[in-house]
Amino acid sequence: MAFKKNRRSPLAAVIVMAAGLALTGGGYAAATAAVEAVKPVSAVASADQISEGRKLFLANCASCHGKNAEGTKAAPSLIGVGGAAVEFQVDSGRMPGQASGPQLQVKKKQFTDEQIDALVAYATTLGNGPDVPTEEMIAANGDATRGGELFRINCAMCHNAVGAGGALTEGKYAPALKGVPADHVYEAMLTGPQNMPVFNDANLTPKDKKDIITYLKFVEENPSAGGYELANLGPVVEGLFTWIFILGFIIAITIWLGAKSN
Repeated sequence: MAFKKNRRSPLAAVIVMAAGLALTGGGYAAATAAVEAVKPVSAVASADQISEGRKLFLANCASCHGKNAEGTKAAPSLIGVGGAAVEFQVDSGRMPGQASGPQLQVKKKQFTDEQIDALVAYATTLGNGPDVPTEEMIAANGDATRGGELFRINCAMCHNAVGAGGALTEGKYAPALKGVPADHVYEAMLTGPQNMPVFNDANLTPKDKKDIITYLKFVEENPSAGGYELANLGPVVEGLFTWIFILGFIIAITIWLGAKSN
């Protein structure tokens, strides 16, 4: 009887509730710590930096993207795009856009590095999105052979097997990747700008992306073993070169020999 009485006492209920809260809180803390351990470590933006980023946004971007980045008929919403998308577009000079057309053009960037960091800091306050990659994530110290395989499977149909670029439909194109900074390559894979599909970490892991960057860097730094590569634009260009120059030279020699014999 005494045992049953203790089980029904208010103190027992309080103890059970406290134990449940402790277990729940501990589990949440452990899960949060695990997520933070694998999440890229980015610089913590100050309130002043975020404020400066908003001022730059209002002065240079809001006319198209809306004063709260909600988007308009002229430009998409930036809510939730993340810092990686903003840095890619602004640091490559594609944004702010200067003219309408089928595709934004790479040009000299319009902001300083400090201003770009402020815009990125402001963008991160607009909702969760991909973060700017760290230096380790974009270091070209991965597996170039594996990166080449991944690139040919996922990217070569547009960018060419060695990243020489290629034409798409409606006046669009996949740009050449020679000389493109590694962080821009990573951010493009992560955010899928314009016609490019999104390769999130479920499609291509951070290691996969590092290997692809390593492969592109290897191709950029090592000349073609087969001789003159004709810009690596493929068999159409090589066939055209053969017909115009090599066969043209043979025909010219044949005509000259025939004329000389006469």
